[in-house]
Amino acid sequence: MKFTAAYLKLNDSDFKQKIEQAFDVIKECSLCPRNCKVDRISGEKGFCKVLDKPYVSSWGPHFGEEAPLVGRYGSGTIFFGYCNLACVYCQNWTISHLGEGEEISYKDLAAVMLFLQNSGCHNINLVTPTHQVPQILKSIYIAMQNGLKLPIVYNCGGYEAIETLKILDGVIDIYMPDFKYADSKLAEKYSKVKNYTEVAKQALKEMHRQVGDLVIDENGVAQRGLLIRHLVLPNNIAGTEEVVRFIAEEISKNTYINIMDQYRPCWHADDYPELNRRITKKEFEEAITLALKYGLTRIDRLIYSKKYYIYL
Repeated sequence: MKFTAAYLKLNDSDFKQKIEQAFDVIKECSLCPRNCKVDRISGEKGFCKVLDKPYVSSWGPHFGEEAPLVGRYGSGTIFFGYCNLACVYCQNWTISHLGEGEEISYKDLAAVMLFLQNSGCHNINLVTPTHQVPQILKSIYIAMQNGLKLPIVYNCGGYEAIETLKILDGVIDIYMPDFKYADSKLAEKYSKVKNYTEVAKQALKEMHRQVGDLVIDENGVAQRGLLIRHLVLPNNIAGTEEVVRFIAEEISKNTYINIMDQYRPCWHADDYPELNRRITKKEFEEAITLALKYGLTRIDRLIYSKKYYIYL
């Protein structure tokens, strides 16, 4: 079955309208639920510290993502500088907290996308895109005019404004949000953000409404749909049972989910004794068991790793 990237189906005037809407939002920024209300176009900076031009850290084919994104030739990953979250244990802290990267033009970002396509990548994977949606939309439009045709992956932290997601409707092919916490109080403590859980639940529902369950082609490459990541944290800080219950009962039992075991203490995690260790094998196995208990079977590690064959 042949798939066409969503944005290629958009009417030209509709695409331009989405770009205009997105830039209007950052004149009094409510692009994410932090609602900083700064005029980024006029040079005011909010929590994310980014103005109205793309701010990019690095890019290239990535082979460490989920197997349906990587395929044979890699996921065309673009890491955007800064973030709308402030996780105390962030593993990419030099990018998200310190802003490793530089401001580039829309045309340059479009050229990066075309470079990744010409390198054989299966998709354009936008890492931490939430605070740079207008810049990304404008750059996709320019790249499309010059031959871009790959699916777009929106790889985010799950703290998304519904109105921003609605602007993205018809542009994004694959949503890949984190669902970090089942308890907003813990999210505020460890990621410095209010109402994370409530916001993320509504965001995941909207993403699923737009793109549905993950569709993978005959070559094993994802083309469209929702892929959720959940990082298991020590001492059940992430609240895994409520996370997987919500996904199974209020999103879809056919949700493709990556339950991740790679947590390690980074950035300021050593200031929090309860976070200052890796997770145990038992903690990870319990997370997998809970997902299966609630009927989630499209679990990335079970499908693609022989290490966890005992769960199949």
